[in-house]
Amino acid sequence: MTLRGTLRHKTAACLGVAALAAGPVYAADTAAGADTGTDREPVARHLPGWELKDTGSKARLRGLSAVSRDTAWASGSGGTVLRTADGGRSWQDVSPPGTEALEFRDIEALGRRSAIALSIGPGEDSRIYRTDDAGATWTETFRNDHPGAFYDCVTFFAGGRDGLALSDPVDGRFRILSTSDGGRSWKVLPDDGMPPAQPGDAAFAASGQCLVSAGRSDAWFATGGGATARVLHSADRGRTWTEAESGIPAGDPARGVFALAFRDARHGLAVGGDFQPGNPSPDAAARTGDGGASWTDARKPPPEYRSGVTWLPHSRSAALAVGPTGSDVTFDAGRTWHGFDSGSYDTVDCSEDLGCWAAGEQGRVARLE
Repeated sequence: MTLRGTLRHKTAACLGVAALAAGPVYAADTAAGADTGTDREPVARHLPGWELKDTGSKARLRGLSAVSRDTAWASGSGGTVLRTADGGRSWQDVSPPGTEALEFRDIEALGRRSAIALSIGPGEDSRIYRTDDAGATWTETFRNDHPGAFYDCVTFFAGGRDGLALSDPVDGRFRILSTSDGGRSWKVLPDDGMPPAQPGDAAFAASGQCLVSAGRSDAWFATGGGATARVLHSADRGRTWTEAESGIPAGDPARGVFALAFRDARHGLAVGGDFQPGNPSPDAAARTGDGGASWTDARKPPPEYRSGVTWLPHSRSAALAVGPTGSDVTFDAGRTWHGFDSGSYDTVDCSEDLGCWAAGEQGRVARLE
């Protein structure tokens, strides 16, 4: 079997979705002569499904990092950090001691036993911790000392040594924190390469995906709350940034882009909307093919607010989006989205061996089966 054939076979075997390799089967295609046009929905039995894993936690888990189908990290409220190494059959509470008052909204695995956890909040509530022994011990490597800063997300470039953390605007510009030693030390970058923030601008610490990266130098972050929801791109590890409007509605503190995913330096997805329960979220997804210089609205976006998004590994067109009211899949690189689950999740992530995980409220963690 060729390498391409092996990957396709593995995708179907691990996810139970042959459509990921060959394209979805539609209900209209299974009825003789039937065709409902552009709004056809994939048959439910051909879509993936989440299998809940009992974490034993009641924390809201907005941070998630998939290492493999066996190993994953999750983080959230009450200073909670969880880790599994057996596919979710058991979970270890590896929370850093004395952090019960913190909110770990982002966690980034740098290997099977190493990870960086970011707590959010004003002033000293924004902190970064690192572990190299699977969470048995932690070292605090950064504590914010600026009363106006509020860190939201962290990301690492390929290789795991260089990384960035994003703060809401300080003195009219978003603030970027940088590391070049795997998160053991951090420094604030100069802001002369950062465009001015809009009034009301902020990043959303909803899923650990408001700041993402691809390769060794490209990074993007998403905004909301201002008049327009923007995506800013850096090609030099955070020193200079360019901005583009995403097309996702903003103009309210609860609306904007909540999550980004890039499968390479050019192809990206954005999701968001209005996080207030019951509020409509039209046009809550967009895509780019030019590195974020321009964005195109999804022809058929998810029906409601979505806070997390990720590409399926080894696929140029399949991706997942999640939110408190359900999950969606795209088979055409974000042009159209199709719902497949109504469970509540805040964030989603996939590993290279096709281990896709989702996490959310009440300690909910699931793996795609």
